[in-house]
Amino acid sequence: MESWKVNLISVWFGCFFTGLAISQILPFLPLYVAQLGVSSHEALSMWSGLTFSVTFLISAIVSPMWGSLADRKGRKLMLLRASLGMAITILLQAFATNVWQLFILRGIMGLTSGYIPNAMALVASQVPRNRSGWALSTLSTGQISGVILGPLMGGLMADHLGLRTVFLVTSGLLVISFLVTLFLIKEGPRPEQNKSQHLSGKQVFASLPYPLLMLSLFITTMVIQMCNGSIGPILALFIKSMTPDSNNIAFVSGLIAAVPGISALISAPRLGKLGDRIGTARILMATLCCAVVLFFAMSFATTPLQLGILRFLLGFADGAMLPAVQTLLMKYASEQVTGRIFGYNQSFMYLGNVLGPLMGAGISAMVGFRWVFLATAITVLINIVQLSWGLRYRRCLDIQRRASGEK
Repeated sequence: MESWKVNLISVWFGCFFTGLAISQILPFLPLYVAQLGVSSHEALSMWSGLTFSVTFLISAIVSPMWGSLADRKGRKLMLLRASLGMAITILLQAFATNVWQLFILRGIMGLTSGYIPNAMALVASQVPRNRSGWALSTLSTGQISGVILGPLMGGLMADHLGLRTVFLVTSGLLVISFLVTLFLIKEGPRPEQNKSQHLSGKQVFASLPYPLLMLSLFITTMVIQMCNGSIGPILALFIKSMTPDSNNIAFVSGLIAAVPGISALISAPRLGKLGDRIGTARILMATLCCAVVLFFAMSFATTPLQLGILRFLLGFADGAMLPAVQTLLMKYASEQVTGRIFGYNQSFMYLGNVLGPLMGAGISAMVGFRWVFLATAITVLINIVQLSWGLRYRRCLDIQRRASGEK
């Protein structure tokens, strides 16, 4: 079997355990914040948003540094750093006694995160470009599979064993991810240092055939993460507001958090392969349009069942969006700067993870839960407009180059 296929299988399991571990915690973080003594609706919404966001804010700041180190020392080292570092910090979160301790530990966790983006970059650097859509979409199913099982396992543990148990088990799963990476993933020899690794950011963009399209794709990555993150801080609280007398809020929240993963697991490899045939940009635009409609519909949900059905439908689009962006980045970046481009995209991804929870928590605190879904739909709609401009810019440049005889 070719080495890139062996690595794809190995890193799939690493992403599975990482997705499983992280998704066990995130849906119930607001409940843990409440358990630590935060009681008012406004304070609970804001602290939930802050504890979500601080991890990703610090990750966005340090990501370029880790990317530079990955270029010099290898991505496997970054995968080992991320999995072991998160295991330790999540273990410590189980013993937090107030919300400030949780906030600080979540911030420290930001220094250690980045397993899945680095796994994507490792595979992207090895896979043949004509198989990139399929490979990245297949890899995304590892994380998606973990995201499906994580909230269900976390909800059962939270309801029957307590929220702190979820942190302890999550830490153990990340240790498994560390061991999978250590013993199964083979990175191979790194390319020799070349001049492109010493280019400034401005020079990297100047070397691209479509720099404005690249920036547009970075913004799209940020918006996708914003929209995923905006719902996180309020999901459990929104479900609780619809069923205040329920005694299994954690499990129901976990189930509704998980259902998009089921549909994404079905759609991701199929839409990735379809994008290789008919054009990845078409798949990306179609799934973004679907997301607008579904987020708008969620604002009118009156029962957890309605919300769960809409989130299940959203998963079909969600499974294709980020792999589609990453495939387009690979397509329009030369091999010499692919690593740098993925590093920049990773920073925008983390920035979206910062802005999304803050947007969701802030809007929820000011005007209520339902407006979060409306604001998310409007954000995606604005992104569709800017992305269409970026794609039109590429087509105009192609026409000009053909007219001038440039190849």
